[in-house]
Amino acid sequence: MREFLLYYGIFAIYYVIAINSMYFFIMLCSFKNIMSILKSSVYSRFQKLSGSEYVPPISILVPAYNEELTIIENVRSLLSLNYPRYEVIVVNDGSKDDTLQVLIDQFELTTAKHLPINRVLSTSKVRGIYHNPAYPNLYLIDKDNGGKADSLNAGINLSHYPLIASIDADSLLEKDALIRIARVYMENPEETVAIGGDIRIANGCKIEDGVVSDIRLPKKLLPMLQCVEYLKAFLGGRIGWSSINGLIIVSGAFGVFRKDYVVKVGGYREGYPGEDMNIIIKLHKYMLENKLPYRIAFAPDAVCWTQAPDTFKILGSQRRRWGRGNLKNMIEYGKNMVLRPKYKVFGMITLPFNILFETLNPYFRITGLLALIGYTALDMTNSKILLVYGLLNVLYGVLLGVGSLLLEEIAFRRYPRVRDIVKMLFYTILMFFGYRQIGVIWRFLGHIEFLRNNNSWGTMTRTSWKLEEKKTMTG
Repeated sequence: MREFLLYYGIFAIYYVIAINSMYFFIMLCSFKNIMSILKSSVYSRFQKLSGSEYVPPISILVPAYNEELTIIENVRSLLSLNYPRYEVIVVNDGSKDDTLQVLIDQFELTTAKHLPINRVLSTSKVRGIYHNPAYPNLYLIDKDNGGKADSLNAGINLSHYPLIASIDADSLLEKDALIRIARVYMENPEETVAIGGDIRIANGCKIEDGVVSDIRLPKKLLPMLQCVEYLKAFLGGRIGWSSINGLIIVSGAFGVFRKDYVVKVGGYREGYPGEDMNIIIKLHKYMLENKLPYRIAFAPDAVCWTQAPDTFKILGSQRRRWGRGNLKNMIEYGKNMVLRPKYKVFGMITLPFNILFETLNPYFRITGLLALIGYTALDMTNSKILLVYGLLNVLYGVLLGVGSLLLEEIAFRRYPRVRDIVKMLFYTILMFFGYRQIGVIWRFLGHIEFLRNNNSWGTMTRTSWKLEEKKTMTG
């Protein structure tokens, strides 16, 4: 037992060195590219594009299941975007609440019997399509429950434009978000097949008429921890991964895709809780196998604000779902793509990284904790060594978190108050004392649910944007 624990301890040290070295490499790639991204944004004069006839039209798809509390503000926000030509297609996925009716009442929608549908993707039964000429670019699909992927496929069938955007029903786009992401597409329209937007936490912000009018940090513990977590993931991670064309996910909350390639890979696949990761893996695979030049980009200045779970129950459900989706995608695609040169950066770097440091991470973390207990029980080390080892892990994580905050300050400064920066620094450190450990357990439980064939979406409770605004004003 002593020999086993000794060798496992050596392995754990190398594992920690490897994972943090890779994180730092990606962070350096983010720093290297952030200034070029900013210069491109400044000199492109993207504001003028909002009235240009050369900007490609976009179909915005909004899957909605039991979203009556947020859907009206979401649609209002989308209808007021600074973009020359687009349509909003809301897909009611058999909601059990009044999502369908509140949309019909608010926008005075009526049944549209003669709208052409190009059924290029199979979906659950469509019950009806609603429209109002007073809102010419708004459509509502009512269908049997089939899941988020099925809803997106139904929206694709009705869509009229070559680009599609997927938006969560609990999210709000900044008015210039779509034009900023279109600017990235227009830099290389032949090769760009997908672009992800930046996701920010809206909890605590002031919302007026579907627009984030005053940016504030969340007041509750869990949303605040997610706020700094998202900064690290999107600014510290996805800018870097996109710079080497190794991005493995475009968040389902906000992303833009070329519709023709989404259809060629079979659309969104149901039965995947991680449908946003699945579609990106399929796009990488299709483009590489057909030897087509392509890129999957990230637009950090195209911002989507979303509600973060504020209870352990809802957050745990979300993270278990993410764990299930990640594991299922890695099992299906990893065995055929990992370390195969024809899949280039994605097969040689992205997938191995994801498997070793994301999918398998819960097992290394849990067994590492058990090994530490074994060291202590067998008197193989002392408390000072364990303390130093633990502090080094925290230090690495804090440095990466601080790097993300620095990227935020250099490039975007959406939190200009000094006290906001101090608060984010505090929570960047705090998240390593309990929050990260609970996240590991949630991912492990998600893997258990996968083995039990649990592919459900899980529970997600929404809060009305008006109620959120009221909380902010009275808080």
